[in-house]
Amino acid sequence: MTKIFCDIADINLISRFNKKKIVKGFTTNPSLMRKAGAKNYSNYSKAILRKTNKPVSFEVFADDAKNMIIQGKKINDWGKNVYVKVPVTNSDGKFMGQVIKTLNKKQIKLNITAVYTAKQTKQILKKINKKTQVIISIFAGRMADTGKDPIPELKKSLAASKSYKNVKILWASVREPYNFIQAKQLGCHIITVPPEIIEKIEKFGKSFNELTINTVRGFLKDSRKSNFQI
Repeated sequence: MTKIFCDIADINLISRFNKKKIVKGFTTNPSLMRKAGAKNYSNYSKAILRKTNKPVSFEVFADDAKNMIIQGKKINDWGKNVYVKVPVTNSDGKFMGQVIKTLNKKQIKLNITAVYTAKQTKQILKKINKKTQVIISIFAGRMADTGKDPIPELKKSLAASKSYKNVKILWASVREPYNFIQAKQLGCHIITVPPEIIEKIEKFGKSFNELTINTVRGFLKDSRKSNFQI
């Protein structure tokens, strides 16, 4: 079963989507936090945690191993449902294996983000134990944006992590509702989905006939509102 996590940082929307049974957790990142208007990262994150008991990922934003570890420990202390999000590399492309290994040894739940290849997945697996929860977020949508097929890398990552019962492979950077079907077919454990696409997934099951009629009605409604004449 592929779980849906809502990719969001807007507190009001988190309150609303937390009530949906289809949503099993939440993921955030510094870009989403900034977009949501967060001024104080810690305070804003703790406010999010007051809205949900479901798993929530909060990302470190240091760019060196030492400070990533410090931030990761602090973030972990915010709640039992917290996953510490760590980028697979820093901005210079250096693998953050030391960060992953150190935090994992302290039984801190991790979400390793910005992963694109099975090679990176294998690097991560070499740094972790087989007990503490680890999510590996593979950015399928961003791969597809550049004309690359994400499916082979996801398949290889799923195969590589098969013996790690504590590791979950996550389909990240969703671009359309059908990505949920693809993730399920592959056997991805989690998919992170923005709110507007979750609402489309909830409407799955309409027949082609219903879609045709709804589409035509939409065109008709707009043409009448515009008072078009030929």
